[in-house]
Amino acid sequence: MKGQLTPVFTAPAPGPDASDAELTTFLWSLINEDFLTEAGWNAERRVMTPTGHPTMGGRRCPVPNCESPVRGMKLCSTCYSRHRKSGMPLEEFVRVPRVSRHLHLGTENCRVSGCERPWINSGNEPVCRAHRWQMIKHGGTLEEFLADPSVKGLPGLGDCSVLACNRQAINESGTRLCHPHGKRLPALRREPEFDEEEWLRTAPSGSFGIEISFRGLPELVVAQLLFGLQHRCHRGARTEAGNFRALIDKTIRPSGARRLEDVPDPVANEDALILLNRTRVYAIRAVKTPEGEYVKDEWDLVAFGHRGTLVFTVIHQPWLRESAKRWARDYLSKVRSKSAASHAQQHLHGLAKVSDTLRARPDRGMDKSELSRADIENFLNRMAFLEANGRFTTNTRISYVRMARNVLKQCRVMGLTRPEGPMAGLPDDFVITRLDVPKPPEPSEEGQDLPPEVMRQLCAHLDSFEAMTCLEIRLSVELLMDTGRRPEEICRLELNCLTRDSQGKPVLLYNNWKEQRIGRQLPIHEPTAKLIIEQQKRVRERFPDRSPSALVLLPAQNLNLRGDRSIDSNHLSAMHREWVEKLPDFVLDDSTVFDKEKIFPYAYRHSFAQRHADAGVPVDVLAELMDHEQLETTRTYYRVKEVRLREAVERVIQLQFDRHGTRIWGAVTTVLDAERTRRAIGAVVVPFGTCSEPSNVAAGGGACPLRFRCVGCDHFSTDVSYLPDLRTYLDDLLRQREKLRSMAEADDWARAEAMPSDAEITRIRRLIQRVTEDVETLTDAERAEIQRAAQVVRQLRQNFLGMPRIRQPLPDLRPERPA
Repeated sequence: MKGQLTPVFTAPAPGPDASDAELTTFLWSLINEDFLTEAGWNAERRVMTPTGHPTMGGRRCPVPNCESPVRGMKLCSTCYSRHRKSGMPLEEFVRVPRVSRHLHLGTENCRVSGCERPWINSGNEPVCRAHRWQMIKHGGTLEEFLADPSVKGLPGLGDCSVLACNRQAINESGTRLCHPHGKRLPALRREPEFDEEEWLRTAPSGSFGIEISFRGLPELVVAQLLFGLQHRCHRGARTEAGNFRALIDKTIRPSGARRLEDVPDPVANEDALILLNRTRVYAIRAVKTPEGEYVKDEWDLVAFGHRGTLVFTVIHQPWLRESAKRWARDYLSKVRSKSAASHAQQHLHGLAKVSDTLRARPDRGMDKSELSRADIENFLNRMAFLEANGRFTTNTRISYVRMARNVLKQCRVMGLTRPEGPMAGLPDDFVITRLDVPKPPEPSEEGQDLPPEVMRQLCAHLDSFEAMTCLEIRLSVELLMDTGRRPEEICRLELNCLTRDSQGKPVLLYNNWKEQRIGRQLPIHEPTAKLIIEQQKRVRERFPDRSPSALVLLPAQNLNLRGDRSIDSNHLSAMHREWVEKLPDFVLDDSTVFDKEKIFPYAYRHSFAQRHADAGVPVDVLAELMDHEQLETTRTYYRVKEVRLREAVERVIQLQFDRHGTRIWGAVTTVLDAERTRRAIGAVVVPFGTCSEPSNVAAGGGACPLRFRCVGCDHFSTDVSYLPDLRTYLDDLLRQREKLRSMAEADDWARAEAMPSDAEITRIRRLIQRVTEDVETLTDAERAEIQRAAQVVRQLRQNFLGMPRIRQPLPDLRPERPA
């Protein structure tokens, strides 16, 4: 588009009781001059002709002499019907000029020099009525008549008396009408109940092509319609000029409404209803202010910079409802999430349950000074009763109580119990304490991450997702899987979201919208970077005239002429759910069927965290990858519960060895609770196993008398989960020995002191061999179980003395993609 459609505010925002003139002035201050120019607005004639406009002009019919716009076809509706009846090929039909030119009657001036009257003849004599009679008497051709010096121009007769019409009148006596309206009036006068004054006020404009007449409409309605059109164009919505003209001629003008709010909904035309509602909403919201919403019981959150509505009618007591409004004003000024409306409404629902309980009192909760702790107890007992009777779940009960507590607590913090506040006189014991909130149930063992086999099946069906939706939706799911970002963060990626670090490795640039941390960086793999690079090329080809800094990586398919509107995360979730439901059952390795309800876009973030946690990524590093400020938040994304840990320990403990490589507890199948407790308090973790030496255990592992020469101590034991650490340590010893042997600048005693002993190397090599041999004696199924159990134990094991952690490789979910 030629100009930006950003409103220019030149008038103060009107109040809730503003007059029509004040509203009109304010709306005109929001309408950009660039939009009016591009839309072909003629302020004097009050006519809009959006020829060539990106969203309103459309394409002109290719048939010669036809100025009608194309509507979803290669021809206009009239030429389309003519083409179907003609039987001619389209290529031949578009070369034949359209003969009928009656649409131009009364819109072009007479060809006589200086004549201000319109021509009315649809034949070959484009002259006004008076000059046509003169030409008949004159004889000869049109050119001879126009060249006659005795032929003089005539003054115009004024505008047509129909308010909406912008043509000139052609008759000098009676009701002055243009040619089309003049031909229509005699037939209407023969109708018994015809009201000529009403007809002159509400008759259609008679415009043609893409011309839209706003004549005869109140000033406020004109301003509302123009602002609504500007907003639609700014969003990239297409508006057919003919549909908009029909809305004005058949619905708005006949209604006689002073504002769009008073225009009745059209019954028979669904397209007109949608167009009216969208335009009306934009115009109404333009003049909304927070002050105007405060007095209402249903708030339009657009006035607060959010989406959606907030309903207070669920709270019955006036003092409690006013307190809820005060809380909502404070809450909306702080919250930054897109789901602010739903979060706020959930808090109000919790407060509504308190209101319902108070209605059971004799005074229906109106006298707040009579309330006490007993009313809070009634509320808590009522919540327990409703849960016990299946009215809602345990989590819903906890949520209602917690949110009601948050609102009442914040209201007291805000000082609403002061003498002038809505809670003035409320007793101090009318409060929900922290202990009143029911304790949530223990989280499930499995967590919200998706098993690797489920992820592989999802990746294998990504092509069907693209066929069902579009490439951008499919790509967003791939990026969710690969990066573990939140859906909103992926959907709103900018086009220039890929960079390289100092080593040339790809880095994703994204914004953490939830916490308002802008410009975050995430290292990614080359296959993921390749997906982004290919998408960047497609976006540049789709919007070649736009600056890359103004484009998004995943542009929406509709209402997006400038390429700056991203796909919506809610739409992504809906399409993802539809896709998952159409896929075949997800069968796990143990032949069980995975519940499809657990597969949703945010689960990919949990899976990303669990994959890296299973690979041995430290929690502080994982917190940085997840962009969490608190480590406790990161731990909620990958939780290995006691049951899972106990099962893993029971399997790993079956392959426990002493320093000589001799099996310990070879016949143990179950670890008793006493043994698990002793394992926790009777030993400490050392670099390659556990130590039970009393003084070292008492010192928390920091008082080893052998200076951590563990393989030479009888108090040392290890298990199969330490096998990668032992192998790494052996390699380090071998490298260190070779390096020391080649150092000529070191003294002999220093070299001998630092040289790893052959006995230690031999002992570690034998220990590794014995552990490996025992593992190889197991069946494939047993080996797989041991490996999984060792992975769980390694995940929770803490490092000791800064020893490097041996990471496990991430599972390959997309083997078909090249690394």
